[in-house]
Amino acid sequence: MQRIEPLAGDQFAPLTTYLNTASSGLLPARSAAALRAAVEESGSYGTMGLDYFGPAAASRAAFARLMRVPPERVAIGGAVAVHVALIAGSLPEGAEVLVPEGEFSSLVNPFAVRPGIKLRTAPLADLADAVRPGTALVAFAAVQARDGRIADLDAVRAAARAQCARTLVDATQAAGWLPLRAGDFDYLVCGAYKWLLCPRGTSFLVCGGEPESDGLDALHAGWVAGADPMEANYGPVQRLAADARRYDEPHAHYSYVGAEHSLALLNELGVETVYAHDLALADRYRAGLAERGHTPVPAPGSAIVSVPGLGDAAERLEAAGVRVAVRAGHLRAAFHLYNSSDDVDRLLGLLD
Repeated sequence: MQRIEPLAGDQFAPLTTYLNTASSGLLPARSAAALRAAVEESGSYGTMGLDYFGPAAASRAAFARLMRVPPERVAIGGAVAVHVALIAGSLPEGAEVLVPEGEFSSLVNPFAVRPGIKLRTAPLADLADAVRPGTALVAFAAVQARDGRIADLDAVRAAARAQCARTLVDATQAAGWLPLRAGDFDYLVCGAYKWLLCPRGTSFLVCGGEPESDGLDALHAGWVAGADPMEANYGPVQRLAADARRYDEPHAHYSYVGAEHSLALLNELGVETVYAHDLALADRYRAGLAERGHTPVPAPGSAIVSVPGLGDAAERLEAAGVRVAVRAGHLRAAFHLYNSSDDVDRLLGLLD
């Protein structure tokens, strides 16, 4: 089979065969260097000497470019669950929220703990058919973290629109390798420390409409949510930002120092290029599994491959320097831009 080389090989030098991006991505060398420089500067001048808003603004713009939306539609924060809680808190009493069975908890818990929300579940494959009159919101991951299954985005979006329901897509396991248009949905949330290769503490919320029509309230508005943050430090904020920045959290500065450079790298490579690379590796692995009599969870077109019955191999693989994960007893491997065909072949060889 054709050899597949890593993308941006000068940015990565892992000491292991790293196949666990679905848990956490590797940090590019340029991002690590920027973080070290920022920490060094902080030790000399203190945080007041740092450009607090510059890296965050650059990260917002870079993420918007990846998601093909204007930066004005993007809010920044530190965790997906906080963005989802903002949406949950803005829903009216008695609103019905539909989610897939076994969906990742950061997407489900904010609705489950909100009093007055009617939370309903359906199998992922039947999600579009489960949308009904009275459904206020359909919340689902574009790609399932547990096994890599890709949701039928077009079908769910069409079903929701037919019932006048809003859509919330979690792109945490998709953004960075799967081409997406955030504007196709009412809301998109994304934890950026996986496939987007950013430090932990970096997350994004995309609103599909303008603040006047997006259905959200600025429930955790701090000083950074003001039209002029430097004039919003004391007392009630007199004027909120006119765009999605009104939903910003005061961000973790160092996380966004690294995120700026990681997201720039992905924009330079292009999501379509990363998609072709990642999928070629995943398909090579699937073919090797078939030759060995193993059948992964059906997830065509996914960079995540989950194999029932192989969970017990994880400890042996770890000892050999191969980093994978076990979810629901399945062996989960995730292939990203820093991986090569050598990584796939090594994993398959150790499974023999």
